[in-house]
Amino acid sequence: MRVRQNFIIWAGVLASVATLGGAAMWAIAAYGASGNGLGTPQTIAQDLLTLTLSLLIEATPFLLLGVIVSAMVRYVVPPAVWTKLAARHVIVRRLILSFSGILLPVCECGNVPVARSLIGRGLTAGDAMTFLLAAPILNPVVLFVTWQVFSYEPGIAYGRFIAAFIIANITAVVVVWLLRGKNIISPAFERACAAENHSQPSPSTMVGHLQTELLPLLRLLFIGALIAAAVQVFVPREVLLSVGSDPVLGILAMIALGFIVAICSSVDAFFALAFAQTFSPGALTAFLVAGPMVDIKMVALMRSMFSVRAIALICLVVSSLTFVAGFIINWIVL
Repeated sequence: MRVRQNFIIWAGVLASVATLGGAAMWAIAAYGASGNGLGTPQTIAQDLLTLTLSLLIEATPFLLLGVIVSAMVRYVVPPAVWTKLAARHVIVRRLILSFSGILLPVCECGNVPVARSLIGRGLTAGDAMTFLLAAPILNPVVLFVTWQVFSYEPGIAYGRFIAAFIIANITAVVVVWLLRGKNIISPAFERACAAENHSQPSPSTMVGHLQTELLPLLRLLFIGALIAAAVQVFVPREVLLSVGSDPVLGILAMIALGFIVAICSSVDAFFALAFAQTFSPGALTAFLVAGPMVDIKMVALMRSMFSVRAIALICLVVSSLTFVAGFIINWIVL
């Protein structure tokens, strides 16, 4: 019965997206044919499909790995471990969580189910938020790649990791403080955690956890990837590049680009290198910091855990602090 319900839901989502997407493509293509340079319907459809599939292929293995680690966090790691961690001072706890990405060097998508399990194990929303924002950047794979790509300008690599640590922790504090610790977790996720905490761990519950976590997150990932691909197809990159020479607008443009392209943190340094001749070091660093924290697909996945108000605040605080960090890096480097 459950499988049939999931099939019906997925079929409905795919049919709706296909219908609306097809209508939108043809309407925009007709508008583009009048002289706006968007291309033919066939070209638009091909680009949209290619970009969507590339994002899904890139992110899905990490998401699957994250779901497996999430199940281990809930059902394999002894509860005493989480009890001791929760009992530590909040500063020590957040410091440990900030660098726990060293043990899980995966794309940001894979960290969402792990963050969900941290809350399910009794840690606070602020703790999970700190981990979720810091882990995609503060891990050995991203560190090594960024250092190699920007070896000609070490300030970008240093700036990325220092800014990521500071911004992740400040964002968690600010969001929890502004919302007074309430209305951060979505009601649906709270109910799911309460129901699961009353169940006895067993192989069947672990398998059920994998299914419960993976299917909704895959659905959200698909929606986020489709939106990210559509924005890349329909928003000319020249609009962003035209402001690259301005030290202030360049930072804002790269934060926006990081939100749009939704590329994995393990390879985003190579993408940023293509803009090194146009944008300042601060702007490049802003892209490398804000992108893994609050890109389109990440925001879609966070909806499985946080409320809309909390997600909006996370995006606002991360973007604001990243802009400040980029400005400081420009002031130091240039």
